[in-house]
Amino acid sequence: MSIHPDFTPSGSLQFGVFFQGVNSGTVWKLPQSGSQTDFQSFRRVAQTAERGLFAAFFLGEGLRLREHLGRVHELDVAGRPDAQTMLAALAGVTSRIGLVATQNTTYNDPADLAGRLASLDALSGGRAAWNVVTTDNAWTGENFRRGGYLDHADRYRHAEAFVRFAKEFWATEPGRRVLHSGQHYSIDTTARLPRSPQGRPVLFQAGDSPEGRDFAARQADVIFSAHPGFDDAVAFRRDLVERTLAAGRSPEELQIMPASEFVLAPTSAEAREKLVWLRELQIGPQQALAYLEQFWGRSLAEYDPDGPLPDVDPVVETTSETRGSAFHGAKALELAAAWRAEATDQGLTILEFVRQRNARGARSIVGSYTEVADLLAEYARVGAVDGFNISPWLIPSGLDEIVDRLVPELQERGVYPTEYAGTTLREHLGLPAPERSRV
Repeated sequence: MSIHPDFTPSGSLQFGVFFQGVNSGTVWKLPQSGSQTDFQSFRRVAQTAERGLFAAFFLGEGLRLREHLGRVHELDVAGRPDAQTMLAALAGVTSRIGLVATQNTTYNDPADLAGRLASLDALSGGRAAWNVVTTDNAWTGENFRRGGYLDHADRYRHAEAFVRFAKEFWATEPGRRVLHSGQHYSIDTTARLPRSPQGRPVLFQAGDSPEGRDFAARQADVIFSAHPGFDDAVAFRRDLVERTLAAGRSPEELQIMPASEFVLAPTSAEAREKLVWLRELQIGPQQALAYLEQFWGRSLAEYDPDGPLPDVDPVVETTSETRGSAFHGAKALELAAAWRAEATDQGLTILEFVRQRNARGARSIVGSYTEVADLLAEYARVGAVDGFNISPWLIPSGLDEIVDRLVPELQERGVYPTEYAGTTLREHLGLPAPERSRV
C-alpha cells in the first residue's frame, strides 16, 4: 500500500503520553489510582515515559472547569496545574523527554506566550513544544473579561497571525525589535533569548476541521489527530500529504500522532476481558446518569441506571459549551428521541447504553503485546502515522506495561528507537531544523 507518491514513510514510530486529568477515560476508583494535581503523579508518568524512550510528555489545558446543571461537574476535572509551570518542574527531573504545553491563542498575549515558551525551551535544553489551540466561546472568555469577542470564523486567522509572530520572535536575535500589526493586535517588542538547541519550540496542532487541517499543513510540525484506526489513519495521512504539498512544504515536515488508549494483556482473550472490566470502571451508575443529564439539561436522579432511558424530553434544545466539547452543540430533543428508540430496540438500560456509547467514542488499541506490536509495525511500514499519543487509563502507573512489555516487542521488530536520537525533541521526532526565514 502506498500513501502517496510524494511521501516516504520513516518506517518507525514514536510514543508520546497525554496526561489529561480526570475524564471518562481515566479510572479514579481503584486503590492504585493517583491524584491529577499532585506533582508526584506527573513526575512518575514523565519518568516512566522517559524510561520507555517516549518522545514527549503532553499536557492538556482547561481554561475553565466543566459545569453540570449550573455547578462544577464533580465527576470531572477538579483542578489542574498550569501547564508551563508543571513542565518547567518536570524539566528538572527529566533529561530527554519533550515537554508539550497546550496553550490557547485566543486568551494569551503573543509576545508574553512566545517569551514563556522560549524560556521553557531554553531551561529544558531544547525540549519544549506548544500544542496550539483556539477558543471562541463567551463562556470561556468570561474568565478573561473578553466574552465572545472572537468570531468563530476568525479563530484560525487569529491563531495563524499569532503563530507567525511567535516564529519570527523565536528567530530574532536577542535585543532586536519584533513588530507586528494586524486585525487583532499590534506588537512592538524585543527578543530576549538566543535560539535554543532545537531552534524553536516544536509546534503541535489538534484541529480536525478543514480549516484546522490547512492551518496544520502551513504551520505545525506535528498534528495530534483523532484518527488511530488503521484505515482512518491512512485516509487522514493522504489528506494531510495533499494539504502539506499545497502549502509548499514536504509531507515529511508534518508528523501525525493520533490519541489512543492501549488495553494490553499477555493474550488476546485476556485483553478482551480486561476491556470489559475497564469499561465498567470508566462508566458507573453516577457517570451514566450525569452523561444523559448533559443532554437533558435537568437532574435525572429519580431514574434507575438499570432501567430504561428517561421518558421525558430534554429541557434544552441545543446543548451549550459549558458541558464540555463532547456535549457542545448537540440537538438535544432529536438526540433523546433517537437514543430512546435505539435503547428500546436493543433492550439497553441507561448504564448499558452509556457504556456502549463510551466504547464507540474510545480510540482504543486492544490485544496481546504480540498482536499490538504486529499491528503497530504495519502502521510504521505503510506510514499511516508517525507515532501515538497514549492516554493512560490509570494514573500514575498506566504506562508501566507499555514500557515493560510492548516497547521491547516493537524494538525487536525494528520500528521503535532503542535510544534517544539526541537531546532535543526535534531530534527525537526526526524533524528538520526550522528555517529562520520561514514564518
